[in-house]
Amino acid sequence: WSKTFAEILRHGCKSITAWNFALDEKGRPNIGPFDCGGLVTVDSQSKAISYSGQYRAFSHFSRFIRRGAYRMHSQGGATVHHVAFANPDGRQVLVLSNPASARTVQVRTDGHVTSVAIGSDSVVTLEWSARS
Repeated sequence: WSKTFAEILRHGCKSITAWNFALDEKGRPNIGPFDCGGLVTVDSQSKAISYSGQYRAFSHFSRFIRRGAYRMHSQGGATVHHVAFANPDGRQVLVLSNPASARTVQVRTDGHVTSVAIGSDSVVTLEWSARS
């Protein structure tokens, strides 16, 4: 989901909306003609809640990217998906999504370089203050 969200935001969309918030283990209630999932699943018997990959992806994007942020240009290899933003308070955010094996990537910004270890099939969000 984080790869999908990064690609959506890199191609001009300003927001992402989840269609279903909470469904049971069978994907209900569902009035549509296709199967779907929610951000959370509520077990109809035990009432236990489990969180989907979509929920976890939303948490990376919604926790750090603030209303009024603008997308900054970012570039990189084909394996790690990424999207960068500048928040209105001057903080910058980079979300990295790695659907492959664990790796270390180099992040370059404002003349500085840092190495970031990213686990396999994972998402990493970096946030920092922009330099004046």
